[in-house]
Amino acid sequence: MISFLILLLFPLLFFIVVICLASRNLQTSEELRNFKNAEASRVLSSGGQLLGKFYIENRMNVTWGQLPAHLVNALVATEDVRFFDHEGVDSRSLYRVLFKTLLLNRSESGGGSTISQQLAKNMFGRKAGGSFSVPVNKYREIILARRLEKTFTKEEIITLYLNTVSFGEDIFGIDAAAGRYFNKITESLRIEESAMLVGMLKATTRYNPALKPENALSRRNVVLRQMEKYNYLGSSDADSLTALPLRLDYRKAESEGRADYFLVRVRKELDEILGNIALSTGRRWCPEKDGLIITTSLDDDLQSFARQSFARHLSTMQKHLRDQYSTAAGRAKLNELTEAILLEKNLGHRAGKINRQLIFDWKGSYPDSISVRDSIKLALTTLHGGLLAMDPQSGAIRAWVGGIDFITQPYDQILARRQLGSVFKPVFYALAFEEGMHPCQYLDNDSLVLRDYQDWRPENFDRSYGGKYSVAGALARSMNIPSFVLFRELEFEKLNLLWKEMGFTFPLRNTPALALGTAEASLEEIAVAYSVFANGGFKIKPWSVTSVIEPDGNIIYLRNRDEIFPRILSERSCHLINAVLQKAVREGTGTSMQSVYGVSSAFAGKTGTTQNYADAWFAAYNPGLTVVARTGASLPSIHFNNRYHGTGSVLALPLVALTLKKAESRPVTAGRFIKPFPPLPPELQGSLDCPDFIEDKLPFRQTDRIRKQRTDRNYGTDRRKSFFLERLFRRNRRN
Repeated sequence: MISFLILLLFPLLFFIVVICLASRNLQTSEELRNFKNAEASRVLSSGGQLLGKFYIENRMNVTWGQLPAHLVNALVATEDVRFFDHEGVDSRSLYRVLFKTLLLNRSESGGGSTISQQLAKNMFGRKAGGSFSVPVNKYREIILARRLEKTFTKEEIITLYLNTVSFGEDIFGIDAAAGRYFNKITESLRIEESAMLVGMLKATTRYNPALKPENALSRRNVVLRQMEKYNYLGSSDADSLTALPLRLDYRKAESEGRADYFLVRVRKELDEILGNIALSTGRRWCPEKDGLIITTSLDDDLQSFARQSFARHLSTMQKHLRDQYSTAAGRAKLNELTEAILLEKNLGHRAGKINRQLIFDWKGSYPDSISVRDSIKLALTTLHGGLLAMDPQSGAIRAWVGGIDFITQPYDQILARRQLGSVFKPVFYALAFEEGMHPCQYLDNDSLVLRDYQDWRPENFDRSYGGKYSVAGALARSMNIPSFVLFRELEFEKLNLLWKEMGFTFPLRNTPALALGTAEASLEEIAVAYSVFANGGFKIKPWSVTSVIEPDGNIIYLRNRDEIFPRILSERSCHLINAVLQKAVREGTGTSMQSVYGVSSAFAGKTGTTQNYADAWFAAYNPGLTVVARTGASLPSIHFNNRYHGTGSVLALPLVALTLKKAESRPVTAGRFIKPFPPLPPELQGSLDCPDFIEDKLPFRQTDRIRKQRTDRNYGTDRRKSFFLERLFRRNRRN
C-alpha cells in the first residue's frame, strides 16, 4: 500500500511542482497584447536604397497582408496542420510526442508544439530550471498558447510567429530571411522559396541553403509534399516544384559594405538627434529595437563611383608600395621599424607566434595563419585612403569612403588628423586676399636661409630659384618659396583666427615651416574649409541624417533646410581663390584631372604632398560639390620614395578624378553635382591676366618697392627689420 501510494503521489507531486513553477510570472493577456518585437532600424540613402541596419536582432516586421497565401499554407502544412481547428494546444500531437517520441524513441514522428506554443517560446524564450526545465517550460508554453489564442486572431498569431522566428545566422523574421537568402521582400516570394524558408525552421543550421544546399533542397521538397498531402498544392504542381533546383540570391550583408564607415557616422549623429528630442519631449527611442526609418543624404551613385575609384587606383598603388619594400633597402627599413614596434609593445617574445586572421586583399579578403611579426609588416605596408564628398551649400554628405575595408581596417581615415602639405596654402592665400592683396602682385622666388631657425630653408618642389611668381601663379603651381614670402607678410593672429573660424581644431604654431603645410587636420575639416570657398564665404556644418520616421509613418525628425550659416570670408576673396584654384586644375599641379582622367567640367582644386611623401592630398570643388581625398600608410615613416608614386597629383588626385569622371558621364548625377562657378564680378575681371613668372628686373622692383618695405614681425620676437633686408640671407638664383 505504501509503495502504491508513493507511486501515486510521486507523479502528483511532480505535476504540482511543475504547475507551480510554470505559473510564476506568466504574462497577462494585456501584456501579450502590448508585446512588441525588437525591430531593426533601417538606414536609407537619399535615393531610398538600404545602406544598413541598427539592430539587436536583425528583424523587419511584416503585416498579415504582406504574407503570401502559399507561405502561410506551407507553414501550416508543415508545422501545425490543425492550426485553424485547435485553441492553442493540439492533443493528438501531444499524445504522439508522448508515446512515439518519448516511449518509442522515434524522433521522426515530429514535435508536439503548435504554432501558438512555438510563438510563446519565440516571444519570451525558455528559462533554465534544472531537472524541471523541460516540463516547466512546456507547461508555460501551453498556458501562454491558450492565452495567445484568446488574445489574438489566428491571422495575428501567424503574423507574430513569422515575425519572431529565427532563420539562423543573425536574422529573425520572414522579411529578413527573404532578403538574406533571395534578396526579396516577403510579398515577392515564390512557392518554392517559401517552402525552403519554412523548411529551415526544423533546424536552421542543418537546412541553411548557403551552408548545406543539398539538405535545404531535400527539406524544401518535404515541405512541398506536405502541402500536396494537405491539398494546398495539386500533384502536378508539387511534381514541377520539387524538380526545380535550389536558386539563391544570397546577401550576407544588406549594404555589402558600401557604406559601413558612413553608418558609424550616421549612428553618432542619430544619437545626438534622438538625445535632443528626448530632452525636449521626454520620449526616448532605441534604434536597435524601434524599427526606425532613417533617411540620409548619401548619394548612391556618388558613393558607388568613389568605391570603384578606390578599387581601381589603390589596388595598383598598393602593389607599388609593397614592391618598394620588397627590395633589399626596403626590407631592411621595414625590419628595423617592425622590431622597434615589437620592442615598444613588449611583443618580442610573441614575434613568431602564429595567429589565424583575416587578410585584406583587393582581389578578395581571405583567412590565413600569420606570425605576429609578419602581421605587423603587413599592417605597416598597407596603403590607406579616405574620400569625402559633400554639398558645399548645405553641408549634406554625399559620399563617405572611410577606408579600404571596414572589417579588417575599421579606423575611419576621414577622421584621422594628418599633416596637410600644400592643401594648407589656400587658407593663408585667402587671408592675403582678405587683406587686399591682388592675384597679380609678385612674390620673390629667391633662395632663403633662416639662421634664427637652424638654417632652415624653404625649397621649391622642382628646386628652382630666382625671379618672381605672381600670387596666382605661386598658388596654382604650389611654389614653396613665394608662398613662404607671402606667409611672412601676414599677421599670424589673423591667420590663426581664420583657421579656427573655418572649423580646424589643430592648434597652429607660428613657425616658418607652417607656410609649407606642417599643420594637421582631418579630411572632414579640409572638406568644410574648401566648402567655404565654394559657397562664397560661409562656414557650413556637415550632416548626414535627413529624416527619422517611426514604423507607423510618424515623423520624429526632419532636417531644417533653412539653416543660416555664418560668413567668415568675403565674396571677393572667394571669387579670387576660386579663380586661382581653377587655374591650378587647368595649368598647375592638378592638370591630370583633365589631361589624364578626362574631367571636362570646371573644378577648382589643390594638391598636397607632405614631407617624404608620407601623405598625399587632393581637394576639388565647384558650387555643387566638394570632394577631398587623402592616402598614406598608417605611419609616416612608411611612404613612397619618389615623386612618380608619392605626390598628391599621382596618389590622391586619381581617387577624386575617377569619381568625378563617372559622375560627369551620367546626366542625372552630373545635374545634381556639376555646377558652374559664377563669373567674376566686373571689378575683378582680368585679375589673373598676368604672367605666372617674371625675371627680377628693375621695372618690377620699382613696382614692388612698397611691399618690400613692409616690416617683418619675425615670429613673435621684438626684432623688426625691413622685408628688403631679409634678402641678405644666402641666395642661389638660377635662370
